[in-house]
Formats: sequence, C-alpha cells, structure tokens
Amino acid sequence: MNETIAFLFEHGEAVLFAVVFVEQIGLPIPAVPVLLAAGALAGAGKMNLTAAIGLSVLACFGGDLAWYYLGRHRGRQALMLLCRISLEPDSCVRRTETLFERHGVRSLVIAKFIFGLSTIAPALAGLFGVSGRRFFIYNGLGALLWTIAFVAPGYLFADQIERIAMQHAEVGASAAFILAGALGAYIMYKYLHRQFLLRQLRIARISVDELKQIMDERRDLLIVDLRGTLDHEADPYTIPGAIRMTAEELEHRHDEIPRHRDVVLFCACPNEATAAKMALLLRSKGITKVRPLAGGIEAWRAREFPLEARHPATEPAVATA
Repeated sequence: MNETIAFLFEHGEAVLFAVVFVEQIGLPIPAVPVLLAAGALAGAGKMNLTAAIGLSVLACFGGDLAWYYLGRHRGRQALMLLCRISLEPDSCVRRTETLFERHGVRSLVIAKFIFGLSTIAPALAGLFGVSGRRFFIYNGLGALLWTIAFVAPGYLFADQIERIAMQHAEVGASAAFILAGALGAYIMYKYLHRQFLLRQLRIARISVDELKQIMDERRDLLIVDLRGTLDHEADPYTIPGAIRMTAEELEHRHDEIPRHRDVVLFCACPNEATAAKMALLLRSKGITKVRPLAGGIEAWRAREFPLEARHPATEPAVATA
C-alpha cells in the first residue's frame, strides 16, 4: 500500500483515472487498491476528495459508455469481443442476462459490485435497447456508489493506513513483489480455468448449412431455442419450427425431449457456451442425438436463411413441435 500511495501522490489524479478506466473496459487491472489509496491520500490532505471521486466516476462511466455504444450498435459482436479479452468464462453473459431479467435497468447498479458482471452489463444494456437517458442515470448512480464504497474507507481510516504504510516501509519492495506475484498467479488461474471450460464444451456441432439441408429434406428433427426472455424481446425472430425453452427450463424438463429424434440446440451467447453445456447435459441423460448449432442464431441469420416471428403466446409444446 505504501508504494501505491507514493505513486499516486507523485502522479496524482491521472493514475486514478487511468486505472479505473482500464479496469472498466475489461482488462484485469484491480482498481480497488488504488481507490483505497486515493481515499487515504484525500484523508491526509494530499489529494482533493471531490476530485478523486469525480475522476473515478468519470473514468468508470467512460469505460461503460464505450461498451454501451458497442452493445447498441454492434450487438452480439460486442459480447464476443468481451469474451475474447475477458478472463471470465462466457457464462458471465448468461448471469448478467438473468440479472437483467430479474431487476431490469437497476441491474446496472447491482452489477457494479459483482465481479465479472460489471463490464458486461453496459454492453447488454445497449443490446437490449436501454435508452441513453436511463443508462446515464442508473449506470452513473452505480459508478458513484461503487467509487464511494472504496474511497470512503480509505478516507475514514487514512491515519491507520498511513501508520501501517510507515511501519512496513522497509519491506515495501517485498510486499510489492508478493502482490505482483499474487496478481500474476490469479490471472494465470483464470486463464487456465477458462481454457479448461472451453475444452469441456468442445462437442460436435452442426453447421447452419447442415441444419438447413435437414430441414429442407423434412427429416425428423427437434430444434430448441435456448435464448432468454430479454434476448427474444431484443430479437423476436427464431429459426422456423424451433421451440423456446431456456437453459433453466431444459434442466428440469429434459425428460420431455424425445430420445429417438435428432435435437439441435442454439443460443445467442459467444462460443455457443449455453447450447454446448445443455447438449452435454442431455447426453448425460441418455439423449445422444443432440448437437449445438455452430454460430447460433447469428450464423443462421448471416446466411440469410428464413426466420419467423415468434410470440410467447403462440409457442408450441415439445410434444407437438
């Protein structure tokens, strides 16, 4: 902490702004220690408290605004980019979607305090059509509360933090080395964990061209659309004949899936993570003729294959699909 405070004291608010911004755009740079140090400096009279809070909120909102814009104008491409640069598994997208379904636009405030969801929430807000005004209000509130939650303890306990820093000044280099090593180990763990999950999800997929051919030949087939409610509100079109069933529903209703038919699952998440997980689940339940759709609904749309509008009230049951 001593090195962090000294570095902040020398370079001032620019460091605070840069670190918060970099974390919010998705890079694994922890901003919490810098916020605590900024609060301690403000408590010691070496940094303006209002300026520290204002710059942190501005940096946080700036990173979020970039992802909101990409989600609004690039849709799922923005989420795929997030999943490529993030150390968190693709399931974070689904967790954030669930959060939106339960809490609506208030999720922008809640997600700020949940590791792995903070960066994805603004992109989903843009994808789901949250207005710029509502995004500004709720995301701004979340950024403010998140900043105060970590600056305030540093400010209130500035004397204690400074005393601890002075006591450990002699071992400051060793502490910095340990912290750097811990951060490196954490990043490596998250990277290896992600690769392990992706290897688990490597299951034979069916291409959109293969699926279209099977449909044209009118072969016995069951297509399951795993997208959630918000996904359907943002994009109310699906592959012709597909039934809607969320991943959570499929976990509890897998016994309704016919064992003798070919089953194709598709979603809109990056790497078809949800569809692959559900395919593995069904295989463990004895349904062996199941495959995820490579590229999901976006790959089907890119080939300009037919889509049909689907309203929940007209959703067919599995038994009659």
